[in-house]
Amino acid sequence: MLTAALQAEVAAYIEAHAGQLDENGHRLVVRNGYHAGREVMTVAGVVPVRAPRVKRQARRRGHRRVLRDRLGRASSRHRCCERDGAVLAQRRISDDVAGFTRLTEILCAHADDPTSVDVALETDRGLLVAALRAAGYRVFAINPKAVDRYRDRYAVSGAKSDPVDALVLANLLRTDRDRHRPMPNDSVEVEAIAVLARAHQDAVRTGQRDANRLRSLLREFFPAAVAAFPRLSTRSALTILATAPTPPAARALTPEQIRGLLRSAGRVGVRTSEVDRLHRAFIAEQLHQPPAVEDAMGEAVRSIVTTLTATQTAIGDLETALAERFDNHPDAEILRSLPGLGVVLGGRVLGEFGDDPTRFTDAASRRRYAGTAPVTRASGRSRVVLLRRARNQRLAEACRWWAFNAMQHSDGTMAYYRRRRAAGDTQVRFGVVVPLS
Repeated sequence: MLTAALQAEVAAYIEAHAGQLDENGHRLVVRNGYHAGREVMTVAGVVPVRAPRVKRQARRRGHRRVLRDRLGRASSRHRCCERDGAVLAQRRISDDVAGFTRLTEILCAHADDPTSVDVALETDRGLLVAALRAAGYRVFAINPKAVDRYRDRYAVSGAKSDPVDALVLANLLRTDRDRHRPMPNDSVEVEAIAVLARAHQDAVRTGQRDANRLRSLLREFFPAAVAAFPRLSTRSALTILATAPTPPAARALTPEQIRGLLRSAGRVGVRTSEVDRLHRAFIAEQLHQPPAVEDAMGEAVRSIVTTLTATQTAIGDLETALAERFDNHPDAEILRSLPGLGVVLGGRVLGEFGDDPTRFTDAASRRRYAGTAPVTRASGRSRVVLLRRARNQRLAEACRWWAFNAMQHSDGTMAYYRRRRAAGDTQVRFGVVVPLS
């Protein structure tokens, strides 16, 4: 009887909506099989029930040829294609050739021209992004923070799922496309420069972390090495520590052995005073860890030294490759004419800004992207000017070093710096504006 009651209820619901038809005369509410069977506890005992399922079709709107499709991607696999608010297709695909082929088939079924399709993503990197752009689709990389704010329009409870996020991205681009910018059409040359500049920056950061790890470890059992080498990342320090990573091994080194290690590190004309200073530091009395612990820490030092040496080699190779790419770019001459910009910083600035002439409408938009333009918050009588935190962090760091390097090559920059420091500004605030004259 329970199953019969469900059947009657579904039949009545379908009959009540029988008049709702799409543009082709098909019903929008139809039967769609049954839900999975389950057991229901009743007074008479447990009763097996299979509830019928109803499918409600989405109504497609007209004027298809004058409307653009939007595709939103909430995760690496879920896609939602819609036109004028009506969902045309929703699929879960993989990020490989098969998935991309299936995605293009779905899009081609609703749009003949790829340039009429806008794609909303939460990332600007990856093979899928490159394939979509190569196929002619216009891609919008939406900040995940902005997507999170748009998601609140659908569920203030904080609920989140891939299908909902895909729909949010599609509607975001449909309603507010003019407030978001498509990915810039940078040249292949500048994209290669950006890859090398970021890899170089990451390698420098990795080397700094390894040097800090080495210093922290040496303080625990070998403070003489920290006193002997103010900069542990130099080749002289790494060469000696690789040979003598423990206090007993360093104490056993003779002055001639120290001189030979310095020469093997590339030092020419090693002074006797430098050799004597290192020898005195190594033979000075200090506290000791137990021998077994000391040997284990020595092995840890040797492993960090090996990693740090390899990182420095990689930094040199990346800098060479970056210089070759950067010097061959048409904008290299202009960038290198600016005080404080060389191969490394010039490559970072060019790679992050790109060479698409239509990307930035004015100088203010460039400053906002780099984070050198402050943020003003005004409400009523309150007005506060703050440092811009939402910015390209890599570009902001490059501009900061550019500002300080410019002081060594530009009298106007140095004069401006001194005026701002005299006015009480900190060095962080100085990085906001750098006069180059």
